[in-house]
Amino acid sequence: MSSRETILTRIREANRAVDQAVAQRKRINPEDDSHTAPAWEYGRPTPMPDVMERFVERVEDYKAVVERVTDDGIPEAIGGALRGAGVTSAVVPDGIPPQWLSALDPAVAVRRDDPPLSHADLNATGAVITDAEVGIAETGTIVLDHGPGRGRRALSLVPDLHVCVIRADQVVSDVPEAVARVADALRDRRPLTWISGPSATSDIELSRVEGVHGPRTLHVLVVG
Repeated sequence: MSSRETILTRIREANRAVDQAVAQRKRINPEDDSHTAPAWEYGRPTPMPDVMERFVERVEDYKAVVERVTDDGIPEAIGGALRGAGVTSAVVPDGIPPQWLSALDPAVAVRRDDPPLSHADLNATGAVITDAEVGIAETGTIVLDHGPGRGRRALSLVPDLHVCVIRADQVVSDVPEAVARVADALRDRRPLTWISGPSATSDIELSRVEGVHGPRTLHVLVVG
């Protein structure tokens, strides 16, 4: 018997034992519904000790930089992220509050995507600054719906550094809860970008390469 068949056999035996136990309880007490599956609603939050702490832990596991800031601390945190990366240019989508850029070094060229920048222009841009739609604690994933403050997909995929601002009340427990949050974007057929850490891949020898199909560095500012 193969390993697969062994596992499936054990699952069948376990299910059969449960069915027999439930049938026995029903014979003794027909009103016993203790083994009835609980009602479940898609998008209902999954209980966990601390949603924010798990989100930060999982994002850091992906080798992203996570920084906890206040509203007033956003401009300096953004400026510090760009200085730390040695960035001299950044693209900023419509919808980003102007005050967020107030602490940028004068040498940093701020580029707007209107008219849309070419791929060559984006490739020559050191960073992108966006906010986010939702963060997922269980997977450490950030979702952009490409509305105001997020811009089109290319903005968050081409520059080498992505500075992303997300608020504590935007962080949810798991993927179903996140999908419920972005339901309007899905109905409108808007694209979504799901970001789980900096871009990385591995070749057949398991050598990790970063920055292949997205930003090499992800710097997340968690507000609140």
